[in-house]
This record gives sequence, structure tokens and C-alpha cells, in this order.
Amino acid sequence: MNIPQPKYALYDIRKFEDKVKTENKQQSAFRHEFYAIALRHSGYNKAVNGKPLQANLLFNSPYQVISWDVLPEWKGWYLMFGQDFLALNPAWNHFIVEFPFFRLDKSIPFNLAPQDAALADGFFQKIFEEYHSSNTDKFQFIQAYTSLLLHLTKRYFNQLHIVENATDNHCTADILLVSRFQTMIEINIINAHAPEKIRKPSFYAGELHIHPNHLNAVVKRITGKAATHIIHEKFITVAKSLLKQEDLSAKEIAYKLHFKQPAHFTSFFKKMTGITPQQYQQNHIL
Repeated sequence: MNIPQPKYALYDIRKFEDKVKTENKQQSAFRHEFYAIALRHSGYNKAVNGKPLQANLLFNSPYQVISWDVLPEWKGWYLMFGQDFLALNPAWNHFIVEFPFFRLDKSIPFNLAPQDAALADGFFQKIFEEYHSSNTDKFQFIQAYTSLLLHLTKRYFNQLHIVENATDNHCTADILLVSRFQTMIEINIINAHAPEKIRKPSFYAGELHIHPNHLNAVVKRITGKAATHIIHEKFITVAKSLLKQEDLSAKEIAYKLHFKQPAHFTSFFKKMTGITPQQYQQNHIL
């Protein structure tokens, strides 16, 4: 996208008027890997995902393929977050079910009424202020304001009574299957009844009552990654979260994540991240 790296890896918020200074004005299709919400105050465009854009509230889903061809006059807000941010809030364990508009293969923008656009703008402003503040509890407030923004979006989604065509239903079903797969991984990582199986796609395929080849094909089509890789990424996400807890050693976390030997966990973590669990624990700064 040709924009500077975010201040924090788990969350980013920017003003469009700042972002478009360097951002590619014409962007060829790429696979988006984050949840994103934008509030457009003003500005014109040629096309977003090949279609003219009139709405003022728009968003993107993980694994969605997007592109744009815009003019540089955009003003407003844009924020992105991923699974690491969702992991901070246990209430978001079923995020994709709570906010179904993120399951759409082609996310449908909304036109907010003036009073709700002003309300959303206030949420973005508060998030921006906290994000750039020195408050140690900033992400608790960012979670709260983000939740309010999501619920406002959900209100409009429910009011629109969106009717999807057969193709969209198929895509949505695939995205929901991937979401269920990801949720099952998170549940089984900590509460595993069969720890020797939870790093294998065949285990989750059995729980979902589908063939492992079908699970891998759907996951690959939606995410661009193999089912095994998604499982490994989830293990790393949980491992990072546990490593932030100063009362747990890397050895204890290895056993907690069902590795038979701490050395196996260290090797796995380094292969996925490039550093050891001990290095991550020592150097990690939120």
C-alpha cells in the first residue's frame, strides 16, 4: 500500500488525508488479511473493488481480495486490526458470529444518517487520541470505542435486511466454515481432550463432519494458506499472549500448549517467528 508501518502491530488508525500522501492511488488486487473499517467524510473515487463508491462507512474482511482506483481528496478515518487485537477481549471469541457483516465476501458499505455519522466520527476521534496517548490502559479504551463502532455498524446491517444471491451465500458459507475452524483451534489449544491431534487438520475436519481435503481446499481458497499453517498461526497467537504473562515461563507454556518437550516448542516458535520464546518474552513491548 506504500504507507508507513503502524505504531502498534495489533491495531492501526489513520486519517485518510495523512494516509493518501504516500498511499498507492491505484492498487492492483491483493488479499486483505485484517478487519478494517473506514469513515469517509468527503472525497471522490473512480472505483473500489471495481465499483463506484457512494457510501460513507465501509469495511473489509480478512481474506477478502480488494483493489482500488481513487483520487487523493479523501478525508476521514481508517482503522485496521487483526486476531491479536481480538485476543485481548474474551467477549470477542465468536467475533465473526457477533458481527456477521464481516462474513460477506463482498462487504457492503453503509450510508450513515448525519447524526450517526457524527457519532461514528466521535468514536474514531477518541480511538485516535488514545492510540497516540501515553496512557498505559489505552487499549482498554480502544477496545470499548471499537466495540461501540462495531455495534453501530451492526445496527445498520440489521436494518438493511441484506439479501445475498446464491454465489454470495456460497462464499459466506465458506468464510463461516473457516471462522468455525479458527474458533475450534483456539478452544482446543487450551482445553484439548486429544492434545496429540490438535495440530492436525484431520482432527478439525472430523469435528466439522467434513473430509480433510475439503477443509483444506476451503481454507486455502478463502485465506490463501493451508489449514496446517492456520493451525500453526493460532498456536503462535496464543503462545505470544501467554508469553506476555510474566508469571509463566517458556517451559510452562510449552507444556500448557501440549508440546511433549520444551525444546520442541522453542523450535516451533522460532521457525514461525524467527526468534525464540525467551527472546520474545524479554523483548516484547506492547
